[in-house]
Amino acid sequence: MARPDKAAAVAELTEDFKSSTATVLTEYRGLTVTSMKELRRSLGATTKYSVVKNTLTKIAAKNAGVDISDDLLTGPSALAFVKGDPIDAAKAMKNFQKENPLLIIKGGIFEGKAVTTAEIMKLADLESREVLLSKLAGAMKGTMAKAARTFDALRIKMASEQGADVNVAEVPAVAATEATESVESPVAETSAEVVAETTEAPAAEATETPAE
Repeated sequence: MARPDKAAAVAELTEDFKSSTATVLTEYRGLTVTSMKELRRSLGATTKYSVVKNTLTKIAAKNAGVDISDDLLTGPSALAFVKGDPIDAAKAMKNFQKENPLLIIKGGIFEGKAVTTAEIMKLADLESREVLLSKLAGAMKGTMAKAARTFDALRIKMASEQGADVNVAEVPAVAATEATESVESPVAETSAEVVAETTEAPAAEATETPAE
């Protein structure tokens, strides 16, 4: 490789190291061209999988401030520069390796620190960012629905205490039930008082006898 080509290759690798959220070092000895294409396809558009020269990779890593052990830069090497979610990339590589054991994951760089093959496999077992966000959204939706029912029940209770007309059809049945159970009927209390007064009045009049 001519010197200008080497300089360009090192510059490209340096930029890949700097712009990646994680880097996985692999050995692809024995993999066919078709298998390599399948691996790139499974990694997706956010991960760049490139066959590299070990000497140039070592120079580029140093330029990017990344510390890579010499033990990882032996044999035919290919690097996966992860631009997206490292968990998704780790899952893709783990699943691919199950069907293609010739792919050897030697180690990598995650959040600026060296990680072992075992740590990459553990990373692959975690839930991805997309899954976690989906679960969070579901939890928030449930909490908001519960809060809405609570506010509706409170509104019904306040309206009842003020003697206002409440359209129960406009609120959830659960909220209406909660509000009904928690509010005492003022009409029932008033009716009881009127009945008591009515029954006492004739008795009082009967005891009073006109004077002769």
